[in-house]
Amino acid sequence: MALILPTAVPASAGESPRDSVIVLDGATSAEGIAAGRGTTFYAGELESGDIFKGDIRDSKATRFIDAPAGRQAVGMKFDAGTNLLFVAGGQTGKAFVYNTGTKEAVGEFTLAPGFINDVTLTRDGAWFTNSARGELYRLQVSREGELEGLETVPLKGPAAELPGPFNLNGITSVQGDRVLIVAHSAKQALFTVDPDTGQSALIDTGALPNVDGIIARGKTVWVVQNFLNQVSRVKLNHDLSSGEVRDVITSDSFQIPTTAALFGNTLAVVNAKFDEPAADLHEVVLVPARE
Repeated sequence: MALILPTAVPASAGESPRDSVIVLDGATSAEGIAAGRGTTFYAGELESGDIFKGDIRDSKATRFIDAPAGRQAVGMKFDAGTNLLFVAGGQTGKAFVYNTGTKEAVGEFTLAPGFINDVTLTRDGAWFTNSARGELYRLQVSREGELEGLETVPLKGPAAELPGPFNLNGITSVQGDRVLIVAHSAKQALFTVDPDTGQSALIDTGALPNVDGIIARGKTVWVVQNFLNQVSRVKLNHDLSSGEVRDVITSDSFQIPTTAALFGNTLAVVNAKFDEPAADLHEVVLVPARE
């Protein structure tokens, strides 16, 4: 199902007329985004950890949750069944959980030193990456939203290697949550991970420079490539051993995009603006997913 993109903010010269921009009103940094119910989304202020809430039909998103001091907000995912928002805590080494119905902080978990970068949700719970360690963290969550326990899953194989300052980054799941896919920034690659054993294997796509957040639907993975200002749409083969870049999505409004949320045939992509540290305006850019 395709969603009609808003036109409240005009596209700039040379940009696709379908691209629209939603301002995170008052944000001084940004990094993560999660799809909520319907056309609602949540986005994070990286340095404060505050959470913004918006709608892809509107031109602005407003501050929704004031996070306790000392937090950060990187990748995030929302669970409609429990109203919980799971947030990767960056340099804090922690994961944070918020109840979006009450706006309360309901969980804080110390994972490991490093940089807790992204999160995905499966039937087994919430899975977090650490850009400084070759391991994943699974936070068990009951159907009722009870946060039941934390497990560290050491990776095996090529995804566990740490050749650069930023390694594991984005994470998603495919095949009914039976397989995880992780993005590895230093290796410019995607890897499958068996959630039971931690065994990893390369998905042969060719190099994916500046790979950051990823999101999957079926056998399609959208790969955000931050400093390239683009999102590559990758079609996976049947056994997930390889994938082909079928499209490269760009926008004149991209300024170091980091993560994306999917709404029908629309991608909502957040601008981190790492090239402009003093930026006082941060946005979500809506582009066609082109699936």
